Amino acid sequence: MSPRSPVRTASRTLIELLREWLHALAAQDVGAIVVLGPELQGDPSERRVLAVYPLSAQQAAYALARSPDFGEGPQRLGMPAVAWQALARPLHQPEAEVDAHWRSTWMALGLQAVVRVSFGLPAGRSFDCFLFVSGEQQQRSHAAMLGWLAQGFWPTLRSALVAAWSPLTRREEECLRLAFDGLTARASAERMACSERTVNFHMANAMAKLGADNKMAAIQRACWLGAI
Repeated sequence: MSPRSPVRTASRTLIELLREWLHALAAQDVGAIVVLGPELQGDPSERRVLAVYPLSAQQAAYALARSPDFGEGPQRLGMPAVAWQALARPLHQPEAEVDAHWRSTWMALGLQAVVRVSFGLPAGRSFDCFLFVSGEQQQRSHAAMLGWLAQGFWPTLRSALVAAWSPLTRREEECLRLAFDGLTARASAERMACSERTVNFHMANAMAKLGADNKMAAIQRACWLGAI
């Protein structure tokens, strides 16, 4: 997981967006929001903190990212897209380790339960949005409502995350997107009104920035960024 703090890397737009969303969710007892995403060069269980609000919850967010509770195990076991858990009484998950440390860290902030909303990505990765609530809301209808609200807000939040985290230029993203659609470098050059050499130049830059040694890996990691 990257040691960088969301405070230093996330744009002001992302922070303002999270503040506004948290304010809108106050009626649902939501007291904190965390978004985790995959490490571009890590295994499926490794995640990084992409966003957290309020900022006072940063250390608790990193404790969550390091925990195995919502990592590769739950994904492999077919966990639902929306899942609710009381922090004091975690659900039993066969073959999945239960980590008490991150839970106690959040409970110390006065939060009692969490709703996780997952947005799937290629190769078993996902974006995970965690909504921490101050009461033990055990009603499925409450978790379903938060999940529905999160899914409605996600496109806006995802755009802000890409703006804050992606190292790619627009032309590099365009090259990757066209390659993802199956276009060759020549066809991409025609679409972009440039030379094939220029397309290959942008693709090489994108691969270097994403730490990928081939085009397919670069496309996959761009998906993990949310850029495609």
